[in-house]
Amino acid sequence: MDMAKIASYSSNLQATCLKNDTIDDALFEKYGVNRGLRDLNGKGVLTGLTRVSKIVSFNSDENGKQVPCPGQLWYRGYNIKTLISELGENEYGFEKTAYLLLFGEKPTESQLLEFQEILDECRSLPTNFTRDVIMKAPSKDIMNSITRSVLTLASYDESSTNTQLENSIKQCIQLIAQYPMLSVYSYHAYNHYENDDSMYIHRPRKGRSTAENFLAMLRPDQKYTALEAKVLDVALMLHMEHGGGNNSTFTTRVVTSSGSDTYSAMAAAMSSLKGPKHGGANIKVVQMMEDLKNHVSDWSDRGAIKDHLMKILQKDAFDKSGLIYGMGHAVYSVSDPREEVLKSFVEALSEEKGMQKEYMLYKNVEELAPEAIAETRKIFKGVSPNVDFYSGLVYSMLGIPSELFTPLFATARIVGWSAHRIEELIGMNKIIRPAYKSVMEEIE
Repeated sequence: MDMAKIASYSSNLQATCLKNDTIDDALFEKYGVNRGLRDLNGKGVLTGLTRVSKIVSFNSDENGKQVPCPGQLWYRGYNIKTLISELGENEYGFEKTAYLLLFGEKPTESQLLEFQEILDECRSLPTNFTRDVIMKAPSKDIMNSITRSVLTLASYDESSTNTQLENSIKQCIQLIAQYPMLSVYSYHAYNHYENDDSMYIHRPRKGRSTAENFLAMLRPDQKYTALEAKVLDVALMLHMEHGGGNNSTFTTRVVTSSGSDTYSAMAAAMSSLKGPKHGGANIKVVQMMEDLKNHVSDWSDRGAIKDHLMKILQKDAFDKSGLIYGMGHAVYSVSDPREEVLKSFVEALSEEKGMQKEYMLYKNVEELAPEAIAETRKIFKGVSPNVDFYSGLVYSMLGIPSELFTPLFATARIVGWSAHRIEELIGMNKIIRPAYKSVMEEIE
């Protein structure tokens, strides 16, 4: 295959695509089409109903006017902050919250114990799967590796195409249990073959939480502190679900509505989540902060920090995109509740890791970025840090490599995808097929 010839051919046709596929901005306004299914205020076009979760970012005043309010995230009728605050000091919440999202009810003690035992039973892969699939043709793009593994797992399932509810629930539970293994093993394969580092495959241990197993499988010595596991568990809870309208969850429902199988639906969601505008945002935050460190020597100098943030907004620094990553959200305006919860754990973790100065730098950026944005942009709603702002710092302090940031997101979000797949199978019986207005010119 002559790749140079193919690349040249594609490059030559780029201008043709730009000419024939560019749609005038005025046409979107003429036909009332909201790009990205969102208006200028970030409000999404209503496309479905769900009982899985709810996001609150506005309240109505006495005149019925929408007023921005501190953000809220609800899982099956429970505020996420309440679910986390109810956990005991040595209690992990991933499994309990997964049961709630999947089945719509808080588990009793016996139901939780049974669910945890089932997850333990599912924390295995087919014989030689790690060697024959994960370790074969490893990729730096761990999300692609996991997606390939998910689709390959269908080959080991005799009922892979059975979309009956009972079978779909079983498949979802199995994948929720297997995702940490797929993620960590895919990273180790890449790290060994591409970075020439040591290879080690630790098996998950029964009785451990998902967070504990993830850290143990990732680390050579399998050791972790109670605080590390607790913080990761909370991060997983916060990332489990975020309304039916987020890109990857909507993808899950679109694919499910066509009658496709569980493995295909989850693989499609993975392909959506890996985009830098969705699941890869925290990586951009970490990269942006590294760039800031290279240009500001005194991390307590708020003036120098703001000057560099202004350069980023003016497209003179970092990736020249004009964006301060981790600031603002498509839905939240006053605050992102997930960021508020995660931030409450960051200070303690920074003290355990001796990274207080790094945490202070993030706090300074958190306070100064909204000021800089307000001075340079026309803002339709408030600007506040989102969960991605601190999650990358948290993962870095936990020693989690950046290649695993988005896979870790997926390890949590597959619970939400599964809940929405189940709801789509039960309550909806129509294929999702939105309309597109053709603005094609008729030549003949």
